[in-house]
Amino acid sequence: MRFRPALAVAAGLLAAAAAALPVSPASAAEPTLGELAAAKGRYFGSATDNPELSDAPYVSILSSEFTSITPGNAMKWESTEPQRGRFDFAKGDEIVELAQRNGQQVRGHTLVWHSQLPSWVSDGGFSAEELRSILRNHVTTVASHYKGKVVHWDVVNEPLNEDGTLRDTVFSRTLGESYIAEALRAARAADPDAKLYINDYNIDGIGAKSDGMYRLVKSLKEQGVPLDGVGFQGHLALQYGFPSRMQENLQRFADLGLDVAITELDIRMQLPADSAKLATQAAWYSDVTKACLAVSRCVGITIWDFTDKYSWIPDVFPGEGAALPWDENLRPKPAYDALRVALGGDPDGGEPEPPASCKVAYSVGSRWDTGFTANVTITNTGDSAINGWTLVFDLPAGQRVSQGWGAQWSQSGTTVTAENAPWNGTLAPGESTSIGFNGTHTGEDGRPTAFTLNGTSCTAA
Repeated sequence: MRFRPALAVAAGLLAAAAAALPVSPASAAEPTLGELAAAKGRYFGSATDNPELSDAPYVSILSSEFTSITPGNAMKWESTEPQRGRFDFAKGDEIVELAQRNGQQVRGHTLVWHSQLPSWVSDGGFSAEELRSILRNHVTTVASHYKGKVVHWDVVNEPLNEDGTLRDTVFSRTLGESYIAEALRAARAADPDAKLYINDYNIDGIGAKSDGMYRLVKSLKEQGVPLDGVGFQGHLALQYGFPSRMQENLQRFADLGLDVAITELDIRMQLPADSAKLATQAAWYSDVTKACLAVSRCVGITIWDFTDKYSWIPDVFPGEGAALPWDENLRPKPAYDALRVALGGDPDGGEPEPPASCKVAYSVGSRWDTGFTANVTITNTGDSAINGWTLVFDLPAGQRVSQGWGAQWSQSGTTVTAENAPWNGTLAPGESTSIGFNGTHTGEDGRPTAFTLNGTSCTAA
């Protein structure tokens, strides 16, 4: 994916910025996201780009919170070989050197991609023999330069159409599907120790595109082509629902003897952001993390930069954004706490979680062949009044809200959001309100077990 150009930071402001660096949400005495993931046998990383490295507060968080870095643009073909046979590694080297200073690993991104190609490649009109030689030389030169410095390579990026067929690119038109095997073999020869990946978007859940990827990597494995893993980009959007059966999807690739990784995670929304959208986003970040942790061969998660300040989303999807766990001021959002909890830590930098200030009682009043009625009672168990509330919880797969009362109800994937009605938005300490809905089901039994009110976990009664 392409990064949004970073905002320039005047050099004269850096000294003042460094003197007032924001403290990373996890204090020095508490584990970071990277350390929490490491305790689970995973890495937790962020992408970055060179212009952002002039932002001292940003670099402070990048250097402390993560155990892995992915260069967003610095290792792409247009950066590393802008003219045929003339290589430039300055930008990539800058990011690698930063990672090395911080003891972080590097994911290389990407050796072969149809986008961000220099025109001499895309418009060269080369014969199959010449293009094959160009591809091999590029992969060999770049992978050799970073030998021993890059642990994973996204060797081939985004090779498939949405229906799972091979994407029409200069490489596939000239070389057919064989270009993928050519690139993987060249990368293995150049750096035998690096893990080699194919990386794509919209393959996070089970569907036509992920089925196509499954067929592709299964075929490559059967041919003996060197391939170690599949990267699931994870560019999600609230308005399209959570990917179908993500954990099951990751597992079927792992069952082929491959590692899997979440490589470019961000979760965008239609702007403006509000508490309900941010709560749903936080739940999704948690769900992605839990899916990875449930699959033994899911080796790690990378978010596609960590702050909305440098997100690529607004430039590519007008009217959408707020996709990352830190906001534009480098402050953590509810998604950050959700990630900490999903990785086994406490929110808010490891401080003991305060007693729940709300209680939610959920019961099913009646059930029939394809439907049911659910009753939900929210109680303010805190010491101060609640003025306006948003309740978020996940229904079991196959259950959907069809009609609700007492609140404004919506559902995205399995995540249900209920916002107060005008008459029940204020709850004094000890006060309760009852809401409910009719739902449909596909034979799935079960009930939600976790609830958040305004982003705070409630006791489930």
